[in-house]
Amino acid sequence: MPAAGYPFHALEVAGLDRRNPLRAARAAGLAARAVARARRLVADVRPDAVLGGGGYAAGPVGLAALTRRVPLVLTEADSHLGVANRLLAPFARHVFLAFPLEGRDPPRYQVTGRPIPPGTGAADRGAARRRFGIPEEARCLLVFGGSQGARSLNDAAIEAFGRDGPFHVLHACGRRDYDELRARLDELGAPPHYRLEAYIEPFADAYAAADLAVARAGGSVFELAAAGLPAILVPYPHATADHQRGNARWMAEAGAAVVVPDDEIDPARLAAEAEALLGDRERLERMSAAARSLSRPDAAERIADAILNLARSHAS
Repeated sequence: MPAAGYPFHALEVAGLDRRNPLRAARAAGLAARAVARARRLVADVRPDAVLGGGGYAAGPVGLAALTRRVPLVLTEADSHLGVANRLLAPFARHVFLAFPLEGRDPPRYQVTGRPIPPGTGAADRGAARRRFGIPEEARCLLVFGGSQGARSLNDAAIEAFGRDGPFHVLHACGRRDYDELRARLDELGAPPHYRLEAYIEPFADAYAAADLAVARAGGSVFELAAAGLPAILVPYPHATADHQRGNARWMAEAGAAVVVPDDEIDPARLAAEAEALLGDRERLERMSAAARSLSRPDAAERIADAILNLARSHAS
C-alpha cells in the first residue's frame, strides 16, 4: 500500500485457535489491544468511512469504527462469511458479497462479485503468446496455484507434462518451489514446450495466452471467469470452512469448470483431464461462454462508488 501512496499502520493480531486455550487467550489479548490502538487510529485519521475485508485485522478496526460512529462497509471474498464479518455484519451499512449466500439479502447485503486486477480478460492474446514463446496455433495449458504455488499441482504438472506433451504448458509455480522444479525440468533437457515461471506479472497475459487452466479455487475463480478461461479446479482441502470447494462448485455448476479433489490429482489424472478438454474445442468454447456468464468485472467500481457515496453523506 505505501507504494500506491497510502500510509500503512500495523496491528498485532493472531488467529483464534479454539483447540488451544493458551493460543486462544493470547489471541483475545492481542485483539483487545488492537481495538484500543485502532480506536486511536480512527480518531487521528478521522475517516468518513471504513472498509473491512475480513480476517483478524479487520475485526478490531471495524469495531473501532463502530464505537467511533464511523460508517462501516464490509466485503466478503469467499463463499461463506468469516468470523470477523459475521460479528460485524449486523452493524455494517453495506456488506458486499462475492457469492450469493442464503439468508443474506438486500439492502444490507449486495452480491457484487470479487474485485479483480485491472486488465484481466482484456489482454491481447497474440502479444501474450509472443511473450511466452507459444505458437499461435498451439494449444496451451496454464497451471498456477497462487504466489506460493500449490505443491500437489506443481508435482503433478511436472510429472505429467515435463518430459513431453501434446500441448504447450505455461506453469506459474510460485517462488517456494521454483528452484526445485527448474532443476527437474533441466534434468529433462529443458523441454521447449514447457515454460516455467516463479510468478507472472501482469497475470492477465497468462490468462490470455491459455486455452485451459489448472488452478486452486480461491479468489482466482473470478479472474478465470472474467478471462472466459475454462478450468480444472483443485480446491485446497484445508481452506477455512472448506470455502474453495464451494467456489469450485459455483464454477462447475455453471459448466465453466471440472473439479478434481486434491487427493485425486496425480499425473495420470491430470493428463487425462487436460487432454480430454484440450482435445474437444467445442466443449472448451461452451465452458468459456459459461465462465464469462459468471463474470462481474465491475465489482471494484460498484464497491468504490458505494463507499464514496457513503463517505460523502457522512462528511456532510
